[in-house]
Amino acid sequence: SIKMDLLHSNGVLIIQHLQRDYRAYQDFLNFMSHVGDPRNIFSIYFPLWFQLNQVVGTKMIWVAVIGDWFNLIFKWILFGHRPYWWVQETMIYPNQSSPCLEQFPITCETGPGSPSGHAMGSSCVWYVMVTAVLSYTVRWKDKSAVTLHRLTWSFLWSIFWIIQISVCISRVFIATHFPHQVVLGVFAGILVAEAFEHTPAIQTASLRMYIKTNLFLFIFALGFYLSLKLLDIDLLWSVPKAKKWCANPDWINIDTTPFAGLVRNLGALFGLGLGINSEMFITSCKGKNSCKISFRILCIAASLATLQLYNFVKIPTHTEYLFYVLSFCKSAAMPLTVVALVPYCVHSLMRTTEKKLN
Repeated sequence: SIKMDLLHSNGVLIIQHLQRDYRAYQDFLNFMSHVGDPRNIFSIYFPLWFQLNQVVGTKMIWVAVIGDWFNLIFKWILFGHRPYWWVQETMIYPNQSSPCLEQFPITCETGPGSPSGHAMGSSCVWYVMVTAVLSYTVRWKDKSAVTLHRLTWSFLWSIFWIIQISVCISRVFIATHFPHQVVLGVFAGILVAEAFEHTPAIQTASLRMYIKTNLFLFIFALGFYLSLKLLDIDLLWSVPKAKKWCANPDWINIDTTPFAGLVRNLGALFGLGLGINSEMFITSCKGKNSCKISFRILCIAASLATLQLYNFVKIPTHTEYLFYVLSFCKSAAMPLTVVALVPYCVHSLMRTTEKKLN
């Protein structure tokens, strides 16, 4: 406990230093915090990659979902505090003179702080993207191509670490994580992504396999929560702390609670399985149009545009269980739209156009 308090107090000093000396970069750091938001995986990265390479797109969803599930379990096990409430409750500062940490609209996360979900999600998805690009360049055999591969390797991994460091600094800057929590998140994300580099079975998974995986993840998480609750250990201990110490009650969002993230990810995985095993997917993405660049570009553009419309769909938060059900449905609809609905509509439109021209 003394060592952890020392680690936290040193982390507070780093946060104070960042908030004082990096004020000019506040907008950039807030932007990088949004870049690391795991929800961007489903609304931006996945629609782009799935149409370019279905193997990479599928792997991206699996990595994001399983990574975030492990993040939830780790959070429940490690009981990590967040800086913005820890400084208010710790007894290590004399005369109740706790440091003043500035809060922002995105500071008041309600789940435990360790490891960082943003850092973990960002590192795992960018690891997938970087290794996917390098898997193409490594096949080049002639001497000049080998040199180009090495340059590409250096460039992409440099970009990878610049993004991860920026996301980590941004999460520390807004006082929602201690430095050790974001570092742990980055390396945990890399480990999850690397594990899926050696798991080809996900590419041929049936809908039954998707459903079984969903049930296992949900039952394990719920069983873990209920088991500890019977032992009088409340895994939602962080929620009242967030509500108590958040500077603005409007900044508290039910979407940041542990179960909200679990439901969102299970919905996304179910939607992917439903889409990949649908007749619409087989007809469109496995048909003759799937090889056409125009088909893929139209699918990407239409998917991105359609998914942005989902942002306007506001789920009612007055009833918690209703929120979880609707959040699951909304999350399932997003990959289903990308994988099946949009490609099928584009395919039908192209086929109608071709018939008219003939």
